[in-house]
Amino acid sequence: MSAVVVIGAGLGGLAAAARLAALGHHVTVCEVASTVGGKLGVFHRDGFTFDTGPSLLTMPDLLSELFSATGGPADLSVQRVDPACAYRFADGTELTMPHDLGAVRAAIEDALGHGAGHEWQRLHERSGRLWDLVGETVLRQPISLPTLARMSVRPADLKAVAPWRTIDGLGRAAFTDPRLRMWLNRYATYSGSDPRRTPSVLAVTSFVEQEFGAWYVAGGLRRIVEEVADRCVHLGVEIRTDCRVDEVITGGGRAYGVRCGATTMPADVVVSDADAEVLYGALAPAPARLARRVRRTPRSMAGFVMMLGLSGRETDAAHRIFFPRDYDAEFDAIFGRHPVPVADPTVYVHAPDDPALRPGDDAEGWFVLVNAPAHDPAGGMDWDAPGLAESYAEHVLDVLAERGRDVRHRLRFTEIISPAELERRTGSPGGAIYGTASHGPRAALRRPANRSPIPGLFLVGGSAHPGGGIPLVLMSAEIVAGLIGAAGTSRASSGGYREPAAASRPRRPRSTRR
Repeated sequence: MSAVVVIGAGLGGLAAAARLAALGHHVTVCEVASTVGGKLGVFHRDGFTFDTGPSLLTMPDLLSELFSATGGPADLSVQRVDPACAYRFADGTELTMPHDLGAVRAAIEDALGHGAGHEWQRLHERSGRLWDLVGETVLRQPISLPTLARMSVRPADLKAVAPWRTIDGLGRAAFTDPRLRMWLNRYATYSGSDPRRTPSVLAVTSFVEQEFGAWYVAGGLRRIVEEVADRCVHLGVEIRTDCRVDEVITGGGRAYGVRCGATTMPADVVVSDADAEVLYGALAPAPARLARRVRRTPRSMAGFVMMLGLSGRETDAAHRIFFPRDYDAEFDAIFGRHPVPVADPTVYVHAPDDPALRPGDDAEGWFVLVNAPAHDPAGGMDWDAPGLAESYAEHVLDVLAERGRDVRHRLRFTEIISPAELERRTGSPGGAIYGTASHGPRAALRRPANRSPIPGLFLVGGSAHPGGGIPLVLMSAEIVAGLIGAAGTSRASSGGYREPAAASRPRRPRSTRR
């Protein structure tokens, strides 16, 4: 039995711990906070409950696979979200996207006019071919230079991946309606990036959301991490909260444990769910070239969060997006040389109709998210500046009112989580909750690999390959468990790790044909 220490009890760390324990390893998880969950946080006030992290689940089969691999189904009620999302554009146009893939084309035609649905259909089919190309060989496997090289020499594959094109460029080529281009560009923000710099291959996110559907977990998505933690405990994983890891101990050319204050914890394998910038900048003696690359790769955008306790209830979509007039100005403000809070931001509202999250039927909670520059006092964006967070929250409420959703007369309370507070809560530098931005044609290669150059040290979670968001984080845990292998076969003490078997590809549940 190999001893494994996992740094961090976010979803990635807990999922990796559960998989490794099921493979026969003795696993200890060290979490600096007083509770588990990381970015899948929760907030309670006056009978209201808010998820403070992701609010939408895609590819739920990945969650089922995790529990199947670690002992059997979990006690989670996964429900379809229908409509999946309601979009409101600056000109007043409203586009409501249904859960059912077969109804999407008609919904787009109804909202945006003749021809828009056909253009979406062509892009969706193109993205389906791209998903078949990268879903298995790139996302669910360790970063493989030979695989990427093969794509670059096969003309059909190279044309599909189109590394020279951005998401914004793809939208301009595919759509004549600027509103549909704005809809597509939003998917760059799923990795905290600027669509004008993000490779078009990441537009496959829109395909995944429509092909596999939008889902919600009754009681809030926080229930996911609670169930994974319970599974860990059932498998014998020791979870230590209020346990800060100060150093990954190395010697003899490999990692062999961690130091928590004055306590040393020996391990055959160390798995880090900490942000890669923190791991290579403070915890582990990374090679100078790698540490420099991680340090210089731009951080993703952060988020400015407001949790609103409201009197009364609206009958509306659970997920609502209010677009600005000038989307480019939003990304200029966030990623420009002198970052500033966005004056006319896109506003995302999550208002689930879930009785478990509200004090009664005469109330509802809104989770409001605005894209924001990361907290960086040295670079000029100091979210801890006196009064800044409070004044910006008032500004966001003004923006909502201008877009037809004035809720001030219904407010019971407002709770704010600024990027600075996100940094303190999650350990993500600057509150950059997606790790690094996916900018440039080599973005996939810039994200830190799951196997570090230090034998015995592995990376899991949103800042490592394949990226952030619940599905990708679950994939990273699967990859790490495969790299380490089962107890007795991983040869952890000698650093000889077994490569994973091919993962089972999520099957398309619905046909894309019309």
